[in-house]
Amino acid sequence: MRYSRNMSIWTRISDALKSLASGEGLSNLFDQLRTPPERSIGFTIAIIGLGAKMAKADGQVTREEVLVFRQIFQIPPADEGHAAKVFDLARQDVAGYEAYATKIARMFRDDRQMLIDLLEGLIHIAMADGEYHPKEDAFLARVAEIFGLEPQVFMCLRARHVPGMVPDPYSVLGIDQSASYEEIRARYRQLVKESHPDAMIARGLPEEAVQIASNRMATINEAWENVRAKRQPQPA
Repeated sequence: MRYSRNMSIWTRISDALKSLASGEGLSNLFDQLRTPPERSIGFTIAIIGLGAKMAKADGQVTREEVLVFRQIFQIPPADEGHAAKVFDLARQDVAGYEAYATKIARMFRDDRQMLIDLLEGLIHIAMADGEYHPKEDAFLARVAEIFGLEPQVFMCLRARHVPGMVPDPYSVLGIDQSASYEEIRARYRQLVKESHPDAMIARGLPEEAVQIASNRMATINEAWENVRAKRQPQPA
């Protein structure tokens, strides 16, 4: 499948879904979506697909849950049906979430940061209703493991989005408290660079998904200001 960049991502997703042979599950798309511009389609389908599987984790699955994706994607009203179809296909697919996560890990095996972006997006979705269910936490921890991400990475991402989970600015920044002020500042600058919309789009994220960075940057900036206030070297 090849697509013009001038096509709406939702039109491209619709065309990708139409290309599925009768009886095939959504997971069959994942191995076909590894390179730009298909990579951005892969990211969108992956996060909606895993989000649909996660919706089952807390035992409360409703069609309205597709609106949760407005937290990340700007879905035009005319395209809500495409997003709903991806959600429904994933929800109905007999393949378990671990099979989905494994195929997604394979799709982005050469791009660790994309897998981190996906996991952070899922945590953001889990918090969309204002609650973080223990079963969602177990689901996300397992997805992180399948993605090959260390527990510290998962805890860092979780700390950015789940109030009270880890109220430690060092966890939000993903750095040890024993690090020097200069090391912490360098880490902060690295996170800011990675979260710039241009950098995210360059990694293959669709423009519609860059909303992930806004909440991320708010928590990162707050953590940095907290650390800086306590650790900034005083003038001699």
